[in-house]
Amino acid sequence: MTRTWTDLPSTLPVFPLTGALLLPRGSLPLNIFEPRYRAMVEDALKGKRAIGMVQPRIHEQEAKEPPVYDIGCAGRLTAFQELEDGRYIITLTGIRRFRIVEELARTTPYRLFKVDYADFMQDFEPQEAAVADRGYFLKLIRQYVDIQGFSVDWDVIEKTDTETLIHASSTLAPWEPSEKQALLEARDIDHRYQTLIALYEMAIAQAGGEGGSVQ
Repeated sequence: MTRTWTDLPSTLPVFPLTGALLLPRGSLPLNIFEPRYRAMVEDALKGKRAIGMVQPRIHEQEAKEPPVYDIGCAGRLTAFQELEDGRYIITLTGIRRFRIVEELARTTPYRLFKVDYADFMQDFEPQEAAVADRGYFLKLIRQYVDIQGFSVDWDVIEKTDTETLIHASSTLAPWEPSEKQALLEARDIDHRYQTLIALYEMAIAQAGGEGGSVQ
């Protein structure tokens, strides 16, 4: 498995996708159907299986080559299934965030970027958030889920470790693209947790529910 900074390629195939958030140590399932991204997956399988995820600054349907945010996350292709209709169902496991240096001249159907990982050396290591009140965090999740009308298994959620809850809350909740980018760019898991708390409180307040601040 790609584990170290030096193992990650400095040139990455990048998949720009609005609302898709890959975090270090997290996972992201993807349904790959466009020919250019099928080619990307096939090429990744021949190499280090590294693919970068990044959000466009505008919706990718509004421009053929939309400008993208400066920071994304490199992932390793850890699950792969080819369907009869030519689609691929894959899972990326997040390794380390990167900062885009430049986009390279096109030699492939998909976009290639030169990237730098130096600002995110801590990303591979497990992190423990300094959660002052896990009960309050769970309360916010419950209120938000009720507002959204989602069906969840609370026994599973209550037994899930905090790091995984932060990952899931960041990636699975329907936050706006700019909010997901803020979660990605959070300096560490503590800052990501605080960003999540603020997002939950705002969403609950806008829906007329109870809110509060973290003690």
